[in-house]
Amino acid sequence: MQRESMEVDVVIVGAGPAGLSTACRLLQLAKDANVEISVCVLEKGSEIGAHILSGAVFETTALDELFPDWKDRGAPLNTAVTGDDVYYLSGPQKGFRFPGLLVPTPMHNDGNYIISLGNLCRWLGEQAQELGAEVFPGFAAAEILYNEDGSVKGVATGDMGVAANGEHKDTFEPGFEFHARYTVFAEGCRGHLGKELIRKFGLDKDSDPQHYGIGLKEVWEIPAEKHKEGLVVHTAGYPMIGASYAGSSGGFLYHSENNQVSLGLIVDLGYSNPHISPYDEFQKFKQHPVIRQYIEGGKRLSYGARALNKGGLNSLPKMTFPGGLLVGCDAGTLNAAKIKGSHTAMKSGMLAAEELIVALRTPADATAGNRELTGYAARFKASGLYTELHRTRNFSAGFHALGFWLGSALVFIEHNIFGGRFPFTFRDRTPDHAQLKPAAQCRKIEYPKADGKISFDKLSSVFLSNTNHEEDQPCHLRLIDPAIPIGRNLPMFDEPAQRYCPAGVYEVVQEADGGKRFQINAQNCVHCKTCDIKDPAQNIQWVAPEGGGGPNYPNM
Repeated sequence: MQRESMEVDVVIVGAGPAGLSTACRLLQLAKDANVEISVCVLEKGSEIGAHILSGAVFETTALDELFPDWKDRGAPLNTAVTGDDVYYLSGPQKGFRFPGLLVPTPMHNDGNYIISLGNLCRWLGEQAQELGAEVFPGFAAAEILYNEDGSVKGVATGDMGVAANGEHKDTFEPGFEFHARYTVFAEGCRGHLGKELIRKFGLDKDSDPQHYGIGLKEVWEIPAEKHKEGLVVHTAGYPMIGASYAGSSGGFLYHSENNQVSLGLIVDLGYSNPHISPYDEFQKFKQHPVIRQYIEGGKRLSYGARALNKGGLNSLPKMTFPGGLLVGCDAGTLNAAKIKGSHTAMKSGMLAAEELIVALRTPADATAGNRELTGYAARFKASGLYTELHRTRNFSAGFHALGFWLGSALVFIEHNIFGGRFPFTFRDRTPDHAQLKPAAQCRKIEYPKADGKISFDKLSSVFLSNTNHEEDQPCHLRLIDPAIPIGRNLPMFDEPAQRYCPAGVYEVVQEADGGKRFQINAQNCVHCKTCDIKDPAQNIQWVAPEGGGGPNYPNM
C-alpha cells in the first residue's frame, strides 16, 4: 500500500528539550526575518512529555535566551534551589558530607531550579505551537528516507495495525512520509535513527566511543516535617562500592514542591561485573540512612528509567550530514560534570535553528546539490555551549581512568584551581559493552528481597510508569542473531540482560525438557535503551514500536 506524504521545510524528530527549542527558535527567527516556513515536530510518546525523564535540576541559561519572559509566560519553574548537600557514602550505614569548599564548581546549583522536565517540555510544546509549529504526538519516526544522492530526504512513521506475525490487522494504516528540506534528529540518548546516521555517514570516526549511564528515578510524596523545599542532595560511593563492582554510581534526591522529592541513582554502564543489577542497586541505595531519613513514611508516586550520555565533548560525533543535523542527547551534549543536559540540549537546538534559517532563506534549487549545513560546526565551536563542554571534557574519562578519588581530585583541580582550563585531555576509548568480564571471573551479588515500603520489585515499578504497548505487534527489541543470548551470553556472562534491564523485559526461561529459552517481554519496555547499549554482543537493536506506546510519565 502506497504511503501518503507531506512536504515541509523542516521536520524535527523528538519533542524533547532539544527538538522543541529548535522549533521555537527557528520560528522566532523566521518571524524576525519575515520568512514563512513550515516546521513539523514528531513525538513517539502519546503526548509531549510522556517519555521525558530527568532528575532534574535545571540551569536556565538557554531558556533565558529563548524566552526571556519565561516567568510571565508561566514556565513550570517553581522551586528554586536553596541548598546543596554532597555526600560520600562509604557503606550501607556510613557516609560523610563534603564541605562546600571541596565540591567542584560545576556541581554548585546557585540560581538553578528543581523541575519536572516532562512538564517543561509540555510547556515548550505549547510555545512551539503558538509560534506556528505543527506537533504530532503518537507519531513514531521509524525509518529515514534518503534521496538518490544519499542525502536525507525526511522520515517515515511506522505502520500501525501490524500483527506480531507481520500480517495486517483490520486496523492497519500505512506509515506516513514527511519530506523536508532539512531533518533534525532530537530523539534523546541513543536514538535509533541517530545511531543509523552516525554509522552511515561515519560521524564518529574522529570521536571517542560514547559512554552512558542508566538513570533510575522515583517521585515520592513525603511527610511535611521531612520536606525541605529547594534542597539538592547528591551522593557518590555506595551502593556500587568495592572491588566486586568495578563500576560506579551516583545518587540524587531533590526536594521539589508539594512535599514531593525526586530521587534516583545513575549507574555508569561501563561496569565490568555482569552480575550487577542497576535496578536492585537503586533499591539498596534508598535504604541508606542519608536517603531513607527523608522517604520513610512517604508514598511512592512514580517510577521510570532512561539511559543518558556521559562521554562529553570527546565523544561528540560530527553533528551534520547531507540533509540534516543531530542535536541534544542524540549527539551527546550532556554535561556530566554538572549532571545536567537540558540546557545544553536546548542550546544545541537553538544553534541548529540559527544555521537552518540561513539555509532556508536560500532558494531550494540553489542548495539541491549541497545540503549539508557545514556552518553549524563553526557556529557550535564559537558558542558558550562548546566552551562549557570543553571545560568539562575530562570529567568522565578522568573518573574511568583514575577511579573515584583520583578522578575527584582531577575535577577539583581542573575547575576550582584552573577554572576549567586544564592543559591535558584524558581519553577513554573502550566502549561500555566491551567492559564486561566473564561471569566466572566476578563475584555474584545477592540482592535483598524488596520490603514493599522502601524497596520494590520490578513489575510493581513498571506498573507505576504507566507503560503500555499493543501486545499484538512486531517486537521492537530485535535480535540480530537469536542464538546468541542462550548460546553465547548465558555461558559467558550469565546473560546480563536479565539484570541490566530495569523493567523485567528479558528472562531466561527453563523449559520442561531441561533446555533454556530467551524470552522478551516487550510490553514492559520503558524505552530506556540500556539493552541496545550494554548487550556484550551488540545483538539487541531497539527500534520504535507503534506510536503512542511505552511509558506515560506524570511529572517526571
